[in-house]
Amino acid sequence: MREIVDMGGGSKKWRRFCGSSSISSVQLLLFMVVPLIVVSGFVSHVLGPLTSNRVLLSKYPWLWSSILRTTNSSSSSSSSSSSPVSSVKENGKRLDFLSQVGVAQVLNMEEAISNDSLINRSSTPPHDIEAAIQNGPYMENVYNDSVSGPTASTNKSHHATGLDRIEAGLRRARAAIKEAKQYGNQTHEILDPDYVPDGPIYRNAKAFYRSYVEMEKQLKIFVYEEGQPPLFHNGPCRSIYSTEGNFIHGIEMNEQFRTRDPEKAHLFFLPFSVVMMVQFVYVPDSYNFGPIKQTVADYINLIAGKHPYWNRSIASDHFMLSCHDWGPETSRSSPYLFKNSIRVLCNANTSEGFNPTKDVSFPEINLRTGSLKGFIGGPSPSRRPILAFFAGGLHGPVRPVVFEHWENKDEDIRVHKYLPKGISYIDMMRKSKYCLCPSGYEVASPRVVEAIYGGCVPVLISDHYVPPFSDVLNWKTFSVEVPVNDVPNLKKILMAISPRQYIRMQRRVVQVRRHFMVQSPPKRFDVFHMILHSVWLRRLNVRVPNDADAL
Repeated sequence: MREIVDMGGGSKKWRRFCGSSSISSVQLLLFMVVPLIVVSGFVSHVLGPLTSNRVLLSKYPWLWSSILRTTNSSSSSSSSSSSPVSSVKENGKRLDFLSQVGVAQVLNMEEAISNDSLINRSSTPPHDIEAAIQNGPYMENVYNDSVSGPTASTNKSHHATGLDRIEAGLRRARAAIKEAKQYGNQTHEILDPDYVPDGPIYRNAKAFYRSYVEMEKQLKIFVYEEGQPPLFHNGPCRSIYSTEGNFIHGIEMNEQFRTRDPEKAHLFFLPFSVVMMVQFVYVPDSYNFGPIKQTVADYINLIAGKHPYWNRSIASDHFMLSCHDWGPETSRSSPYLFKNSIRVLCNANTSEGFNPTKDVSFPEINLRTGSLKGFIGGPSPSRRPILAFFAGGLHGPVRPVVFEHWENKDEDIRVHKYLPKGISYIDMMRKSKYCLCPSGYEVASPRVVEAIYGGCVPVLISDHYVPPFSDVLNWKTFSVEVPVNDVPNLKKILMAISPRQYIRMQRRVVQVRRHFMVQSPPKRFDVFHMILHSVWLRRLNVRVPNDADAL
């Protein structure tokens, strides 16, 4: 717990919790929700939503190719208004415009990774990395990538701003990543005594590492200070949703990546917790998302009226984070939040609108005690006599299929609703070569990380699920993906994997474990930093033009 004093106008104190609060629902309604609604309503009606600059979004998922090579788009905006826009109709037009020039259809993973000619589409000309390298310092050529050519800068009397410097740094980062991907340069920065990513568990280890180094050098995140715990600046750290609370706690305590100066920020974090809203705002058994959505919508109206940054980028450099099943639904509180912002979600379900181009899948980790003690480690492959194991409740559409075909049907595949008395769940995972990870009501499952912790090769049984950090990690090298309709063939699929291939996969599980470790304080390449890197990677794929660019 910590106490922070806001020394700005209207000084206030707020406490930092981690998943615990003695505040009642009535107190919360009186002291947090009602004032928020009143203030945001005033801002919305008096000031109106501000017009925003235009934004460059990648056309494709799996971001490496679009970051490493962008090509000029012929589309450009014909006009840009600098006056406030207050009508709902006008906001609808802006969203329609974004749907035409923003995110396009999603390609499959392999196609996107292998395609080096991916195109970024925008209302403004995109960055050209090669041109940036040739043209020299970005500050001297800030307009050189416009369709009117290098001479365009002579027609603009514009001084470099903080946003210019941010975009210049991102431009250099893109060039460095491209160079690392193509040539694998091992500069003095790459000679890291801590850890250097390598091997088939990565889609491109050199590009990932260079991107990670650039993130450490540059990334700054501004956390909006509006809002009071327990709904804001707070989250659970000892539950199935622990990654939500741990990240909120980690970023607010962080001195390396957090900035108090929004003019220096690459990204803006919306520090609300869906888990806490379900606890304090949602009416049990009502199946009414309205109060949660209204709270988030009011919060966004408040920060959009008080700060220029949400409107400046149409939310594309803002991100929310939620491990709760209702995180995706909560993001629909605002059209911009759902369509444009970076949504960091455990429930990464493409059939429900998860877009790998801009959204981040992060792992669900069930920390019952808040600690990893007793979870990490397991015997060697030769000391794992059970072929596959699963124990869990019967819920969702996938697990009934697993139980129908495998519960008490085969000694090699141990499937249980409830473990027999005296049998340890963790011990069973450690005795098994493969751990089944079928989806429940939602696609994410904490068993994926539990398997990795125990050195058990995870078997992902789900449809429409994007595994965590898939932009960096090559899940096919250390896990088995089984479509739901192949569950009857599960044993045949696992037995077809040779002992040599299984041993390779098991060793890779141990290698990839560092990226799923929850540590306090966070350490390089752990789950906290991998979440940050995934958000950073998506920020690399966005250009936020300066107001002067539209003149």
